[in-house]
Amino acid sequence: MKTVDTNSEWAVDASGLVKTFGENRAVDGVNLRVKAGTIYGVLGPNGAGKTTTIRMLATLLKADAGSARIFGYDIAKDPQIVRQLIGVTGQYASVDESLSATENLIIFSRLLGLSRKEARVKAEELLEEFGLTEAAKRPLKHFSGGMRRRLDLAASLIARPPLIFLDEPTTGLDPRTRNQMWDTIRKLVKSGSTVLLTTQYLQEADELADRVAVIDRGRVVAEGTVDELKQSVGSSSLHVSIQNADQIGAAKELVERILNVQAAVSAEGRKITVPLADADAVSDLLLALRKEGIQSAELSIQKPTLDEVFLTITGKGAKKEVES
Repeated sequence: MKTVDTNSEWAVDASGLVKTFGENRAVDGVNLRVKAGTIYGVLGPNGAGKTTTIRMLATLLKADAGSARIFGYDIAKDPQIVRQLIGVTGQYASVDESLSATENLIIFSRLLGLSRKEARVKAEELLEEFGLTEAAKRPLKHFSGGMRRRLDLAASLIARPPLIFLDEPTTGLDPRTRNQMWDTIRKLVKSGSTVLLTTQYLQEADELADRVAVIDRGRVVAEGTVDELKQSVGSSSLHVSIQNADQIGAAKELVERILNVQAAVSAEGRKITVPLADADAVSDLLLALRKEGIQSAELSIQKPTLDEVFLTITGKGAKKEVES
């Protein structure tokens, strides 16, 4: 049996991953390199291929093409070793609602080979770490959404894997509980873990990730640090809201012609967002809009956010579903 070594610089090194379901090419040549000891964000809308990518890396799905290594171990040739090195927390809690939090963690611990005594000690440790001690004996059907997600994350950490896949861990949580989860994720990395986080929340990637890959329609369309991605759309961005929705198309063409850059229209269809390199050009744009009889309801110049990055790269908002 091979000796498991986690000293590799790269926790994840994937090249050209492809997965097809029928005629749907869900993942279309994804490349990812995640440095050990960091939080790596995979950002994209529903249906972009994020979860499918995670499932291939976690050996839950076989890739149709491409390759990937987890701490140097091939996901196709060494799946048993890879599974020892990872923990996976999905979008929905994988716990038994008829049992208490303690009982759930004990069962998971026993399945992982711990003795009865070790399982109980591990359950108590995790419940305290995730702030669930007071609710330890309560049936899960009485848990809030945030408590269930924390318990699900606790269950994935029983074996303390060096690499943790978090697939949209804060979906459906209120802002307060989401902040609590963010703190927990930060603590995981400080304790030595590597986290690969998929999310469709722009703020989540901004808050947590050391590097971010933007996935759209199964492909990585941008990659870098958050600051690098923001800089890629310019030092600031111009937001123009048009009063008459029927004029949005003409306004977009005018904005692109005057500023000589590609503009994006919001999902609501009334706001145009465009990278702005020269603030002096705004006055020329206002004159052109007035000349064409296009009235703007609001105009503002803002520093770029990840939302602008996504709009500029993909031409649509990050939360818009692009495929079923």
